[in-house]
Amino acid sequence: MAIEITARSLADPQRADMASREAIQPRELSGLPEKSAPLSRFLRRSLRWTRRNFSSRAKLLSGGEVLILSAPKSGRTWIRTFLCAYLCKRHGLEFTLQPGRYDHPGFPRVIFSHDRFEHRTKGNRWDRLRGKYLVPRRELRRAKIILLVREPRDCFVSLYLQMTRRDPGAEAALKQKSVSALLRDKRFGIRGIVRAMNDWLDEFSGRKDFTIVRYEALRASPAEHFRDLLAVVGETTLDMSIFQEALEFSRFENMQKLEAAGVFDSKILHPGDVRDPESFKVRRGKVGGYREYLSDEDLRYAADALRKLDPQFSYNA
Repeated sequence: MAIEITARSLADPQRADMASREAIQPRELSGLPEKSAPLSRFLRRSLRWTRRNFSSRAKLLSGGEVLILSAPKSGRTWIRTFLCAYLCKRHGLEFTLQPGRYDHPGFPRVIFSHDRFEHRTKGNRWDRLRGKYLVPRRELRRAKIILLVREPRDCFVSLYLQMTRRDPGAEAALKQKSVSALLRDKRFGIRGIVRAMNDWLDEFSGRKDFTIVRYEALRASPAEHFRDLLAVVGETTLDMSIFQEALEFSRFENMQKLEAAGVFDSKILHPGDVRDPESFKVRRGKVGGYREYLSDEDLRYAADALRKLDPQFSYNA
């Protein structure tokens, strides 16, 4: 069953008296229906056929117990920081944003990927033919799948700022585009984000080990929903003191300070220009902030694009 981590409180009258360790179980919360609308036989066959990776990069996307898929700028760095802070402390290991370096008993292997979105936007024709950025089909069969989603308009604006202000590898022609032009771009525009989200839902919504995590719910109530996320990952007995430390460590304000200071062991969290707040990986995280960047005409275009998004995501205009 596809389940959604919603903003509903998980609190109970005994929460204040919790011991330092608390057992929790993954729960089926209100959200998506048990199964999405039936797919055509042709579409399912097409999704299966395109799900292959013949490149050497397939190894990096293999071996995961949990796969977290998302369009870019959906909040995965925030989730990665929290999970790494909790798990590394829990197992007495040095903090890292690259948990794959640890082969430690009980340390779950979590793989992050932009999967289909990256497959359509990154690399050349040979890369796409080999499926270089796709998680191999066999890996999807053996792992739990978490789909991290965010309001596509917020997602797009954040992606636009990353491409034009912090990503040195972005194509020169794309870096010169206005927000209006990139919004309409066939690969990186909002319709590409909508297409990727719909395809993931079509591919996985019938699975019982498929979870949807909404960025907006995490922002509204991070403590409640990070507890649920840990349960999905397999951490059903929490050390609450470590949990609180991880929450504090992964607060946006703290992550921004750490990014500016360059203390992380990964290029994932390094600003393009420390003098430009818009070039930071951890930028604002504001829900609904897209209105500050898009014109009235852009907003109408984006609203029209969202009409194609599966209504089960609840982001339609």
